[in-house]
Amino acid sequence: MTQTERVHALLGPVVDAEGLVLEAVAVTPAGRRRVVRVVVDLPGDVEGGLDLDRVAEVSRAVSAALDATPRSALGGHPYVLEVTTPGVDRPLTERRHWQRARGRLVSVVVTEADAERRVTGRVTAVDAAGVVLDDGGSHRVAWPDLGRGQVQVELNRAAADEPYHEPDHEPEDDPEERAEVQAEVQAEVQADETAQQTESTED
Repeated sequence: MTQTERVHALLGPVVDAEGLVLEAVAVTPAGRRRVVRVVVDLPGDVEGGLDLDRVAEVSRAVSAALDATPRSALGGHPYVLEVTTPGVDRPLTERRHWQRARGRLVSVVVTEADAERRVTGRVTAVDAAGVVLDDGGSHRVAWPDLGRGQVQVELNRAAADEPYHEPDHEPEDDPEERAEVQAEVQAEVQADETAQQTESTED
């Protein structure tokens, strides 16, 4: 099991206990540190977006879980935690993704009579049979005939109507804090390189 897989297995129940869905986990080495990026989302049957308070709550729960098992999860390495939510660039590949995209304009390749065509339409309904798209007319597309969807950015769409509405900033991704962390990581990398050069010279 890779480090990312271990962290994903650890955090899945933690995020679930917060009433959210663990969308993705990525663990990236950065000098002596590990950057742990966690993507969380609301369940498919919930409309709207995650607010800052909710993201902060799950961030604390995730951090506590990582701190409780630092050696088994991250091999004892210090870490930087980033908790974020999916953006509009997330491909729609699961039923839950399509549910979250209700009311949004999407582009998707669908299969009709053994031929494929790209459809751009608004998601009006999602159920066990498939998705209903409105591209000037209402069309039902069964799951087997539905490709990867992509939400289209609508600049004139009211924020209140956007299921994927994102906060202006995220508490774990402040630009100034990120710059400080990057500087610390770079300093650690340089220190490691200097130490290695010194060891080589002594040898």
